[in-house]
Amino acid sequence: MTVIRDAAGRYFASFVVSATDEPLPPTDAEVGIDLGLTHFAVMPDGTKVAAPRFLRRAARRFKRLQQALSRKQRGSNRRGKAVVKVARAHARVADTRRDWQHKLSTTIIRENQAVYVEDLCVVGLGRTRLAKSVHDAGWSSFVAMLEYKSARYGRTFARVDRWLPSTRM
Repeated sequence: MTVIRDAAGRYFASFVVSATDEPLPPTDAEVGIDLGLTHFAVMPDGTKVAAPRFLRRAARRFKRLQQALSRKQRGSNRRGKAVVKVARAHARVADTRRDWQHKLSTTIIRENQAVYVEDLCVVGLGRTRLAKSVHDAGWSSFVAMLEYKSARYGRTFARVDRWLPSTRM
């Protein structure tokens, strides 16, 4: 077992367990997911999953905590406490986003036999003025969750090339 302490002062125990995963019963449904910024995901049947924008919602709190941190003298105990406060705020946003993505990916995998996702250039979009919105969306971690959960539960997962002219088919 390995005990890990993160920047927010939280402790985690990490250990390895071998477990066998049973595949889910097969279904006939297939879904192609279009990821975006205004709507996090758009399904082929027209349902739209709203982007929760966790980072944008916490921006005012981040600003206040960063300002308080920048006023503290380097090397002081109060600066150390302010650093932990900022790290806790960031950890809360990251944990909330991860929890939401786990719930959404699990429902998608359970309801569909095959999942197709557009292969986006997240790194390229991260260099544009949309960088904060792309980071807030968390597409790559969501797609990674879909990929490993589909392998775990016996589902099909595929990435569709971003240059594929699917609208002309």
